[in-house]
Amino acid sequence: MKILHYIPSLDCSSGGTTTYMQLLAKELGKSVGLHIATHFSTQQVPIENAQIHYLSASLLQIRRIKKQWQELLTTIRPDTVHVNCCWMPLCALTQKWSQQLGYKVILSTHGMLDPWIMKRNYITRKLPALWLYQKKAVKKADYIHATSELERDNLLQIGYNKNIAVIPNGVNVNNIEIKTCWKKNKTILYLSRIHHQKGIELLIQAIIQSKDAFNNYKFIIAGNGDEVYINSLKEVIQRAELITLFDFVGGVYGDKKWELFQKADIFVLPTYSECFGIVVAEALACGTPVITSKGTPWHELETHRCGWWIDNDVNTIAETLKEAIALSQEEYQQMGIRGRELIKNNYSIEIVAGKMTQLYKWILEEGKKPEFVYE
Repeated sequence: MKILHYIPSLDCSSGGTTTYMQLLAKELGKSVGLHIATHFSTQQVPIENAQIHYLSASLLQIRRIKKQWQELLTTIRPDTVHVNCCWMPLCALTQKWSQQLGYKVILSTHGMLDPWIMKRNYITRKLPALWLYQKKAVKKADYIHATSELERDNLLQIGYNKNIAVIPNGVNVNNIEIKTCWKKNKTILYLSRIHHQKGIELLIQAIIQSKDAFNNYKFIIAGNGDEVYINSLKEVIQRAELITLFDFVGGVYGDKKWELFQKADIFVLPTYSECFGIVVAEALACGTPVITSKGTPWHELETHRCGWWIDNDVNTIAETLKEAIALSQEEYQQMGIRGRELIKNNYSIEIVAGKMTQLYKWILEEGKKPEFVYE
């Protein structure tokens, strides 16, 4: 079986979608002939077990890109085409060109049709894109891939396409070391893109509101983002005279990322909207308890007692942080072990790649309908 994925970017700055493809390719490529079409990037992450194909990126070269794509299909002759992401014209166009040639297409929306995302710049960007290409692309996809039940429910509410397969993102648990010591380091970590969607300003306001409780703590903010936005966050902190509590370390990758996860007492992701949140899974795999919002699908933090799944407001974040730092070393350890088991049993990349293969076989009418497929 040969599968052709299209993803706009494999750059390390692209966040969760790049991480998803990097992890999926390594495992999925062991069982299928995996090809990935993308556009050149100066900071592309390494991709194993897949053949990478580069397309021109400028829409001014649309005829050239169409020819490149059609030649790619003719050369590879994939059994299925899998398109990743929304709102970028080439995502819809590669889907359209594939279906015109008779290929079935799966569309992974990666949370880009969630309500919070839809509302952002709706009149100026989302509405024109929906009219021109995005609505048609979603409706015409043979199946939509959602990464959580929350994302599936959001897609059903939109009502464009009811053929949805729910397969979570995965992590390579076997390659992630769980921390060996849960001694308090008085370090709280945020690690993700620095973007309005992520709710970092809520975390900062919560710390300002309860600053006396965090005098001896260090809040590490790791991630890339728009410099103007990052500077605006730093200005808020400076005005509150709390600059010594925060450390903006920029984007971190590889060993440095895992060091931060393992050193942190608590990982915090106060996001407004997240279809999955792979950083939550990574933190739990390291044995670090997590605080995240109900804008994510991580209700299992409560059912498995490995973190806090909370309302996303300043007061709740502040009170939850104070509750978290009051825990004993033994309580941290027990939460960390339970979190690791949750990820190992439900979100390992081996399980995820297996489900993706099941989906491809179902679409090709080579297997029984998987329980995670809804029609």
